[in-house]
Amino acid sequence: MTMPSIPTERTTLLETLRWKKFPVLDDGFVALVDCMGDDGSVVQAARVSYGEGTRKVSDDRQLIRYLLRHAHTTPFEMAELKFVVRVPMDCWRQWIRHRTASINEYSTRYSLAIDSMQGTHDGEWRSQASLNRQGSGELLPKSIGHRHTQLEMELQSFARRVYEERLEAGIAREQARKDLPLATYTEAYWKIDLHNLLHFLALRMDPHAQLEIRRYAETIGQQIVQPLFPLVWEAFLDYRVEAMRLTKLDREVIQRLVAQSGKRGLPASHEAFLAAQHPSWASLERSRERDECLHKLIALGLVEAGLSDEQNAASSVPVHTNTTHPPRSQP
Repeated sequence: MTMPSIPTERTTLLETLRWKKFPVLDDGFVALVDCMGDDGSVVQAARVSYGEGTRKVSDDRQLIRYLLRHAHTTPFEMAELKFVVRVPMDCWRQWIRHRTASINEYSTRYSLAIDSMQGTHDGEWRSQASLNRQGSGELLPKSIGHRHTQLEMELQSFARRVYEERLEAGIAREQARKDLPLATYTEAYWKIDLHNLLHFLALRMDPHAQLEIRRYAETIGQQIVQPLFPLVWEAFLDYRVEAMRLTKLDREVIQRLVAQSGKRGLPASHEAFLAAQHPSWASLERSRERDECLHKLIALGLVEAGLSDEQNAASSVPVHTNTTHPPRSQP
């Protein structure tokens, strides 16, 4: 008779996480369905390339960090995670732009649309960013947001009522659904390998991503990926999330700034940065690439801070200053 195996720490962790619904937004969630692989799976796949090697955990960590640092991504594809998510349809449209996953979504042709729509509280309405056409700016005053919250509630209630009246009249579900708001929640199974999941998280945890999808990415990363793949997560934060990419032009600007710093030293002034800027930017009244470079050098302490809000907003390259992205507090 075969004795049952004693659950390992990994098995216990996985069973704790599986099907646990982590709330996101007002009625969304993320839950892990299954996971194949762990940090060791990445290491195992990588070692196939060069045969037997060291086997210490510390060596595993160094190997994982080397792989991620040098973009050797294939070993990370050997681990897979499957999720079930509930997400507003407008957010889901951005989500499925990442085409490297297997997806099966709740069908409103076969079933009734989920009777839940994402709501916006008075203090959650955001202004349009002044320079970023696809982003948000500051929060609007609650006095303004209150009216739009009331209008949203009326609109969503009316849309749901129209949908249900169509169904009661015998109209086909596939046609009755067509006027439901994008705020309507949908559910889907989403299976993806670890490499492509990290790419998704790097883009969607970014401060420039829409807030709503950012909350989903943060939840997946912090609540699920981090405990299941601690060594990979550590390297991911160090080399992707908290990293900064310097272009050839950026490096040349830095070299000129250092060369001309003289006795004054660094950080350089804004005027010194302009004197050291790349020649192709000099004649341009506005240059996003110049703004991005300036933002990076300020973050590195090479140029003095003190940019205007407009200049700060012009940069499209974020510089992260912490390794955690706390979820927005729920109303």
